[in-house]
Amino acid sequence: MDELRAKCPWDGSQTFDSLRTLTIEETYELADAIISKNMPDIKKELGDVLLHIIFYAKIADEQSEFDIADVIDALNQKMIYRHPHVFGGVNAPTADDVSRNWEQLKLKEKGRKSNVLEGVPASLPALVKAYRMQEKTSSSGFDWEKPEQVWDKVNEELAEFSAEMQANPKSEAAKNEFGDLLFSLVNAGRLYKINPEDALERTNQKFLRRFNYVEQKIKEQGKQLRDCDLAEMDKYWNEAKSLENK
Repeated sequence: MDELRAKCPWDGSQTFDSLRTLTIEETYELADAIISKNMPDIKKELGDVLLHIIFYAKIADEQSEFDIADVIDALNQKMIYRHPHVFGGVNAPTADDVSRNWEQLKLKEKGRKSNVLEGVPASLPALVKAYRMQEKTSSSGFDWEKPEQVWDKVNEELAEFSAEMQANPKSEAAKNEFGDLLFSLVNAGRLYKINPEDALERTNQKFLRRFNYVEQKIKEQGKQLRDCDLAEMDKYWNEAKSLENK
């Protein structure tokens, strides 16, 4: 990296701001590799993410702010502090206990004036953000006493959304009610240990496979999708479903 910064015009011109969107892209590529369980790609994408970490540390070092050793040292200190059940005398027998302690220690690090939701990045995708906010508030004790209680809330939000759609489907209130419904479903997933982002991506991939099958079958007949009615497309869709279930 020292040599790249000195001799490569592109590498030498990069800044924190110019790398930011590229880092996000690399992170999503790693996520794609993990979802597909492609170990060679996971190895490759981990390298790309690591490159960005080294890159940022190099830029900071040039500005006399910190270097890669400082980054690793700070991480070591944080891991020791946030794991008192490993490096200290705290008892945390379950993963939920560890999560609660983790959030409490984070607040303590930032001072008593810090808010519970302060650490949730504003730029997170909405679905991920909803899940993280609910995790954090749960760690502070703001949660259902029993998981099954969440279904009353889900049904309540569904009824409110349905009523608003019947009254005025184009209103801002309808959008708000749909958001409330999604938020309640994210909460249900969290309570039942289902990550909504992972679950939705599985459905995305399933839809992609099945729709590609439909399109391929129709193309084999020398037709386009717009030439077919819904019944014909539905036939191939059901074929795709049955093939997956074999």
